Amino acid sequence: MHSLQIAGEAIQKGSIMKAVTVVLAISTTLVAAPAFAGHALDNAIRAKVDLPAGATLYIFLDGKMAKEDAYGRAAMIRPGEFIAARDGRQITAVGNEVARLDYLMREGHGG
Repeated sequence: MHSLQIAGEAIQKGSIMKAVTVVLAISTTLVAAPAFAGHALDNAIRAKVDLPAGATLYIFLDGKMAKEDAYGRAAMIRPGEFIAARDGRQITAVGNEVARLDYLMREGHGG
């Protein structure tokens, strides 16, 4: 009977250790997540183009685009429209990723 008690204690200790390990893993993930979240927008874009009047055009890694207005809000663009950059370039809009940009900005990662 004594060996069964020792085995039971070992199982309980093993379960406690597993629980402690899981809790530590989750807490480490929760602490590290905000550090990576701050760069979500930067990691999602290939280029950032300044537009007249303080607006910004974001070109995502997949080539689609989104526009941030001068007030920091995601703004609609029409696919195919020509957008004038501050430096004089004419850029043809590809896509309208207003929802993607709005999501990233609402997460506190606006440009």
